[in-house]
Amino acid sequence: MTRHSGHDHDHDGHGHTHDAEQHHEHASGIRGFLESLFKPHSHDAADSVDDALESSQEGIRAVKISLMVLGVTAVVQALLVVLTGSVALLADTIHNFSDALTAIPLWIAFVLSRRAPTRSYTYGYGRAEDLAGIFIVAMIGLSAVVAGYESISRLIDPRPVTSPWVVAAAGLIGFAGNELVAIYRIRVGRRIGSAALVADGLHARTDGFTSLAVFAGAIGVLLGFPLADPIVGLLITVAILLVLRTAATDIYRRLMDAVDPEVSSTAVETLAATPGVKAVEELRIRWIGHRLRAEAGIAVDEELGLVSAHQIATEAHHRLLHAIPKLVGATVHVSPHANTDDHHHEMLEHHTAPRHATWLSDLNPIEH
Repeated sequence: MTRHSGHDHDHDGHGHTHDAEQHHEHASGIRGFLESLFKPHSHDAADSVDDALESSQEGIRAVKISLMVLGVTAVVQALLVVLTGSVALLADTIHNFSDALTAIPLWIAFVLSRRAPTRSYTYGYGRAEDLAGIFIVAMIGLSAVVAGYESISRLIDPRPVTSPWVVAAAGLIGFAGNELVAIYRIRVGRRIGSAALVADGLHARTDGFTSLAVFAGAIGVLLGFPLADPIVGLLITVAILLVLRTAATDIYRRLMDAVDPEVSSTAVETLAATPGVKAVEELRIRWIGHRLRAEAGIAVDEELGLVSAHQIATEAHHRLLHAIPKLVGATVHVSPHANTDDHHHEMLEHHTAPRHATWLSDLNPIEH
């Protein structure tokens, strides 16, 4: 038996170009635009794979820039609150200030992810990103609750909107600032493979929706329809719930070690196509933060020596690094390709689950 364990490896993504998280056909036109608001996708990662450290630095940079943009947005809104005395605008400004600070846990997570593994945390600290993602999802849920409560409250007890033109302008500023941050965070998050940063981008989008409700309410007042504010607020609540569903699904999949099926298929095909590999016995791939790691089992000719079997494992590992974007390490287990009557792992059968997963058997790896 030979076990080849890989270290972090810089590679340029030659070979298969499947995105490590999403692989979808995109709708075009208005439908495609609306879908992109609630389920943003990107194939940037398939084109260029960043070094793990550079990815963390890019994530930190995205958090810093977005915090600065949201801070400026909230300050401008605060100045308009002083000029108008609008309670609705004050609430939206406080909301934007507080929600901008939710990026701080993600910033801390990116810093932690750069720490080296220890004897206790042998996989490193990449999971801190997923913990930050849970917090962000909770904040999106809280935004939906607050927006829904405020909308119902204003339906029951309408409140006058003062200086509607200024309030409308402030609402537009809040929406524009949050949407710019949302687009930037989502784009960077998809590129570096960070589900938590994407979730934070969706969080900024929900804040933009809230500011949009302030704008719509002010326009409603100008048109002589003051109930437009709570009605639009209820519609915004529904939109936030849709965003919440997308963000929660992404974080749940990360916590459950899910990867896109295309990634698994590509990995099996890559291993099976490696010269000397007779069969692919096992494959597991998981996200740790914004990086992928794999464990694979391959079978080779039982007559091969240790050195030759190790060379095949090394080649298989190297091919995986080039075929799978964001993969930074793999452990390749080598077994002799046995006849039907041979059971080289018989002594382990009562300790472990079956080595041949159903989905892996369905792929019917090529045997040489």
